[in-house]
Amino acid sequence: MERGVMRSRIEAIGAYLPDREVTTAELMGRLAIDSPPDLERITGVRTRRVRGTDADGRPEDSYSITLAAARSALAASAYSATDLDVVITCSITRTRGTKFQLEPSFALTVRNALGAHRALHFDVANACAGMMTGILVLDRMIRSGAVRRGLVVSGECITPIADTAVAEISEKYDLQFASLSVGDAGAAVVLDDSGVDGDCVDYIELNTSAAFAEACIGMPSDQRPDLALYTDNRALHTEGRYLLGVYQFQDFLAARGSSFPAENYDYVVHHQFSAPAVELIDKIAERELGAPMPPGLAVLEKYGNTASTAHFVVLHDALRAGTIAPGSKVWMVPAASGVVTGFLSVTVGATRVGA
Repeated sequence: MERGVMRSRIEAIGAYLPDREVTTAELMGRLAIDSPPDLERITGVRTRRVRGTDADGRPEDSYSITLAAARSALAASAYSATDLDVVITCSITRTRGTKFQLEPSFALTVRNALGAHRALHFDVANACAGMMTGILVLDRMIRSGAVRRGLVVSGECITPIADTAVAEISEKYDLQFASLSVGDAGAAVVLDDSGVDGDCVDYIELNTSAAFAEACIGMPSDQRPDLALYTDNRALHTEGRYLLGVYQFQDFLAARGSSFPAENYDYVVHHQFSAPAVELIDKIAERELGAPMPPGLAVLEKYGNTASTAHFVVLHDALRAGTIAPGSKVWMVPAASGVVTGFLSVTVGATRVGA
């Protein structure tokens, strides 16, 4: 560590999963097609959590899920909301009730509800890499000395795209099939400037390759006034697309005078979108990086693809279960429409874990 350079660490982490659980079998049973594909086998998703009602009996939305995750992290943290220098929200979905909130910023609304009234606030949008992008921005702010601590949070109420898919899918191969794998969830992390060896964000880099952008697009449905996601899996999940991320990682490590084996990762966390696709990514990475992949951490089977929150729902789940020992080094790999590639390396030390 260079003397005088700040390093960030994950001081606390929180999450929120709605109580309601929907199985893949239940969801597929609602499709109006004969002999639908075996989605559980294809994706690895057995169940997912779906929005219900909040403590006051109101329907859950992105806002309520975001607040629940933020409060989970702050309840575990040594800091209170008034200690925060910045609040960054990273959700794809920004719903309050049935409406998307574009103005004022989601971050401002969340900041005020938490009572973090002196904090800077802004939204970050980068598809399923949103939270990872928020971490990158806050890490850079801390390293520059601009802030000392902040909150990165996302609340995804994304299962309405599954409802749209159920209503509209009419063929065995449809661009909305990926929508059937999503689940609702919130995640939040508190980063501060107390990073040291054994407890820090080691490095984070992200890159967008727009050549693949049209392969996965969220937009209003072309059939009804609802949200929809159109994903061309055949175009998106190719070896060439995954090699972009592997080569980017190799070049980064080489510039640091390091290599994948020398990094000694204890775990890898992929974006939670498809178990077979993750197996393919691992095979490609092992071939190109010249070393076995570390053990994978996952929650795909029980929570589905929770969009921008996925990596941090996994991390929270593993920390709560005691799977990750202090000092463990975790490699996080995004797979976001856009298309976003990159990596986040974090060494987990004295991270406080919310309920």
